[in-house]
Parts: sequence; C-alpha cells; structure tokens
Amino acid sequence: MKWSEISIHTTNEAVEPISNILHEAGASGVVIEDPFELEKEREDQFGEIYQLNPDDYPEEGVIVKAYLPVNSFLGETVEEIKLAITNLVLFNIDIGLNHVTISEVNEEEWATAWKKYYNPVKISEKFTIVPTWEEYQPVNSDELIIELDPGMAFGTGTHPTTVMCIQALERTVKKGDQVIDVGTGSGVLSIAAAMLGAEKVTALDLDEVAVNSARLNIKLNKVHDIASVAQNNLLNGIDQQVDVVVANILAEVILLFTEDAAAAVKPGGYFITSGIIGQKKQMVKDALESAGFAIEETMLMEDWVAIIAKKK
Repeated sequence: MKWSEISIHTTNEAVEPISNILHEAGASGVVIEDPFELEKEREDQFGEIYQLNPDDYPEEGVIVKAYLPVNSFLGETVEEIKLAITNLVLFNIDIGLNHVTISEVNEEEWATAWKKYYNPVKISEKFTIVPTWEEYQPVNSDELIIELDPGMAFGTGTHPTTVMCIQALERTVKKGDQVIDVGTGSGVLSIAAAMLGAEKVTALDLDEVAVNSARLNIKLNKVHDIASVAQNNLLNGIDQQVDVVVANILAEVILLFTEDAAAAVKPGGYFITSGIIGQKKQMVKDALESAGFAIEETMLMEDWVAIIAKKK
C-alpha cells in the first residue's frame, strides 16, 4: 500500500492546531521537526537524542508531517487540510510560511521511519514518557512511567503544554481527588492524574478517534479502573463537581468554558489550563478571574503558558 506524506512548514504557535487538523483528516499521528530539538539540553541517560541530524530540520520555523493513504479522495482531503490551516489566521494564529508539500512513501518505510523521532523523555520530577516499543529501566524507585504509542493519536506527551500540565497536576492532585480532563487527546493527563493518586478521573474529548486512543492508552497503563473516557463537547452537560479540571487546548477554546469550569470545580479546587501562547496569556487570566478563580501560578516553557487557577 502507498501512503502520501503531507508536510507543512509553519510556526511553533500553529503546531497544535495543525496537528489537530491532520488528525481529524485521518492521520494517525504526526511528526514534528523543530530545530529547537537540536539545542535542547537533556539528561545523560537519553544520550541517543544527540544523534539527531541537523539536515532533517528546517533552519527556521517548524515542519509538521503526517501520512495519509493514497486513494481517490486524497486530493480532496489535501485541499480541505490546506483550507483549514489557512483559516487558522481567523483565530489570530501565526501560520508562518504555510508551505505545503506532498510526496509518496511505501508503507514499509512509513511504518518504521517515524519511530526514530521518539525516545524516553523524563518530563518532571516523577514522570518519564516511554514509547511502547522502547526498553526502559526506571532510574529511581519512585519514578512513574507512562507508556504511549504516538501512532495511536497526535500528541506524544512531551510537548511543552503537556509537560507543564503534568507538572501542574503533580502540584495539585491529592490522593482520593476527582479529576476531569477536558480534550484528553491521547489520555496522557488522565493517566498522570490516576498515577498521582486520584480516585476517579473522567477523560472527555469531542473526537471519536481520540476517545478510542485514550481508552487504549489508559488500558495500556493499567489505570482503566480509575480513569474512564467519554465523548463530550468540553464540559457541556457535566453536572458533577470535582477537585481538579485540566484542559490542554487552545486559548480560544478555554475562553468558551471558563464559567462551566467554575461550576465544575469545588471551592478550593483547581482549574489547570495550557495550550496558551504568550500573547494570549492575559486574556485567559482575565477570563479565569472573571469566572471566580484566583491565579495561583503561571508557568512558562518555550513560547507556551500554563496557568494554575484556584476557585475562591
């Protein structure tokens, strides 16, 4: 079977929404070629990361790649992807060069080539993300290992927005807490919350593919007795109150449900938000405070922001 590789030269700001567009178009995963990876400092046990070839990365911007099956609908699908990416400017998202190229690859090449981009990564004091095909021995006895297959859904758990969310969960989730994960994607935040001692975790996503992927990852990490997944639009129809709500999605989407989040969080509980670019930090803060939250901490990583807000 032949596959078509679609490559988009864009910006860091546009990586998450473009990944989502590709995912909704039928791609089972994305490859992100960011030149920052060549300079990022990592701990010695992951020394293999330094073997990355600079020739595989753009001099500026970011390249996002995905793979789609070659069929009679491919041309129409590619045009829909191009239009959806161009329309991101309507949300004030910088899409950069927005240079799109298409090439064909054989299934055998595609099936293994993308795996070279993923290695075990320690993302916080407690958590290490490990691809399912990698052998990894914990360094510390209290280290928590999350196994993920990046091919099952976009998102590998190592993007700055996800890393900050997991670090925020470490600071807020207590044993016995109830947690809602809005826009769960691969389910990584729900898995982390369950491993941190949450009694019940509800993972929500509007996309059916993401729901299925989250269920698989949750079962893979053996927390399916704590975390459950449901298809749902943000917090619509959710009438329970929980200790922590976490949402790693675009700032524009966060603004749509800050009032619902305030209703869903117990007094003294937390609303963790991420996926926010620096320029929109104050906009989100203002909305959270207007909804009845106090900003407890603002986290920064690269060009991204995460906010820990506490309900008054």
